[in-house]
Amino acid sequence: MNMVLNEEQVLLRDTMKAFLQEHADVSAMRTLRDTKDPIGYSLPLWQQLTELGVGAIVMPEAYGGLGFGFLGLGAVMQEMGRTLTATPLLSSVILGASAIELAGSARQRQALLPAIAAGKLTLTLAVDEASHHAPLATRLALRETPNGLRLNGTKVFVLDGHVADKFVVVARSAGDAGDSHGLTLVLVEATSPGVTISRTTMIDGRNSAELHFENTPVNIDDLVGAQHSAWPIIEKVIDRGTICLAAEMLGGAHELFARTLAYLKEREQFDVKIGSFQALQHRCALLYCQLEQCQTAVQSALGSLDSEASDIALQASIAKALVNDCYQLVSNEAIQLHGGMGITDELDIGLFLKRARVCLQLLGDTSYHLDRYATRLNF
Repeated sequence: MNMVLNEEQVLLRDTMKAFLQEHADVSAMRTLRDTKDPIGYSLPLWQQLTELGVGAIVMPEAYGGLGFGFLGLGAVMQEMGRTLTATPLLSSVILGASAIELAGSARQRQALLPAIAAGKLTLTLAVDEASHHAPLATRLALRETPNGLRLNGTKVFVLDGHVADKFVVVARSAGDAGDSHGLTLVLVEATSPGVTISRTTMIDGRNSAELHFENTPVNIDDLVGAQHSAWPIIEKVIDRGTICLAAEMLGGAHELFARTLAYLKEREQFDVKIGSFQALQHRCALLYCQLEQCQTAVQSALGSLDSEASDIALQASIAKALVNDCYQLVSNEAIQLHGGMGITDELDIGLFLKRARVCLQLLGDTSYHLDRYATRLNF
């Protein structure tokens, strides 16, 4: 397990850090939120990022990708977490494209992956149907009718779903909710008949969507992989997303910690710097230890993706559960150590806290991943 970035990965991280600080610092997120931007992210910024190769980092070389690996992508995600950069990287490149890469036909891969890597096409995964992440609970139905295959049902919390060109929809073609057998991945155009899209603006200023399908026609060529047996692929796709999201969250937690330390070193009370108070030093020491633990877990999980290890699912759940708790604790402590003023909109601390609260639920909260981890170890 490689816990240290190599020279190329360090260069990628430093390049991305410098670029984001210049073109997409936290003020850019404020602008998107305050102007109620209809897209939810900057198209010019996303185009610049794809020109830098961000969309192609983990894409196979045969489809215009760089094949650079998830450790490199994880470094990028951490830097985006530090600046709260809004892009379709997670939704389109990591979740959507992964489904096509892992299960799509040769025609689907050739038609979609190069366009996604170049930022010319956005694709997102539609998996959840309730307020909590539960892929196996899928009820949205894919059924054979006299007029061919039809989709009926609703998906919620679909990242960037209001502007995506296509959706990879997790549908139930057999069995009952809770069964791993009977799930099918379906590629659906956003403009297909019977598709209704409702935008949702989340508390962190980002966007998701609710999708409703009513007798939406599906061609047999639009199935991604075989019918009824998509669960192993769905797990792999979600594990990739979970680990990369944990990397973004870790970057946000590191930035919050750095800003809080800087504040403690400059804020005076009783004519002394409050950072000299031992009780506050103890609290910061606890945060530092948790951040280091999470850094190890996330690096290990990213490395497991690159090595195609057998325990990727366990590594994903470990990383997400630890980072969930860490980001929540760091954001809470940042508010308190700023004396409450951190929650005011004047400072950026509250923006990180709101992003943390969304990420805690996205792709599984702590309880979900602890239960998943224990179940896989037969507890």
